Amino acid sequence: MHPYSDLPSSSRWRASVARPAYHDVDPVNDLPFRITRSTKIATAGSCFAQHIARHLGASGYNYFVTEPPHPLMSETIARKLSYGTFSTRYGNLYTAKQLIQLFQRAYGEFSPKDSIWRNDAGRFVDALRPTILPSGYVSEEECLNDRSYHLKAVRRLFEECDIFVFTLGLTECWISNLDGTVYPVCPGVSGGVFSASDYSFKNFTAKEVYDDLAAFYGKLLSVNPDARVLLTVSPVPLVASASGNHVLSATTYSKACLRVAAEQFIADFPSCGYFPSYEVITGSYNRGRYFAEDLRSVTEEGVQHVMRLFFKHMTDESEMLRPEIAAPSLIDKHQEIMKAVVETNCDEEALDRTSS
Repeated sequence: MHPYSDLPSSSRWRASVARPAYHDVDPVNDLPFRITRSTKIATAGSCFAQHIARHLGASGYNYFVTEPPHPLMSETIARKLSYGTFSTRYGNLYTAKQLIQLFQRAYGEFSPKDSIWRNDAGRFVDALRPTILPSGYVSEEECLNDRSYHLKAVRRLFEECDIFVFTLGLTECWISNLDGTVYPVCPGVSGGVFSASDYSFKNFTAKEVYDDLAAFYGKLLSVNPDARVLLTVSPVPLVASASGNHVLSATTYSKACLRVAAEQFIADFPSCGYFPSYEVITGSYNRGRYFAEDLRSVTEEGVQHVMRLFFKHMTDESEMLRPEIAAPSLIDKHQEIMKAVVETNCDEEALDRTSS
């Protein structure tokens, strides 16, 4: 007898990864909490988090949105203006540093000095969410008023949510040399003017990511003592890297840091959890089925595998295995839907327009 003698099948590669059909692979460990239809579930993070938000919004569960569109606004326009993409219109929060700075800005603890840019049309852009209004604001005052309204919605979100789902996306970012403000995209790409004297490239370490996550959770508990965090890591590779490394190596480094930080976080805060969407999408067991032809966009089949496991492990209601998130065996006749790529709003995609 030895420690490996009685391991469960989930701890053995052949039994849990190589042998099952790819759509039956389930790497989810026990989670420290469940959700009910009354649980207020908030979402934030990278582009992949939008898929989680989309399925939650259609599930009948309480996808908690505190910054909804005007009742008379059409669904098409609301989507273009990023309403409902996440729980508020903060746009993509790729890094843990963005997340904690969002909290600090919402509660008046931090006020970035360089936070309003101009776009190519001369209109004003909120530098902390530069693509939230595609055409830009007509005046700086309009931008500031909308930001004030937005941050009020952010405060309500933090104070009232039950579960905060945050998808870690990147370690690379650009920082203001004035005060350390972290931006979702490099200045000059979606507004503003890049200057090496004004902005610096930063590639966070696993420890720095963890420290920001831990600091954020402490602040969240200060305004909402019962809140819990569910972390995921985005499986989407970097569209471009400013690190000097090959983009494939840069992606590996980034995802490894985020995964290590997430593991340390749930070890230190056992009331929170980690959901392995990264592993489901990128695992070799699916032989690349869950990525589109660009090897970056996640197909709907992959998203459905993730969400099927999410509802399986996060709820106690079998009714959540609806046809649209059912096992592939039930929907093989709709393979064209399964292979489709659902569009997401990603600030990072703008980097690809300037690369070959």
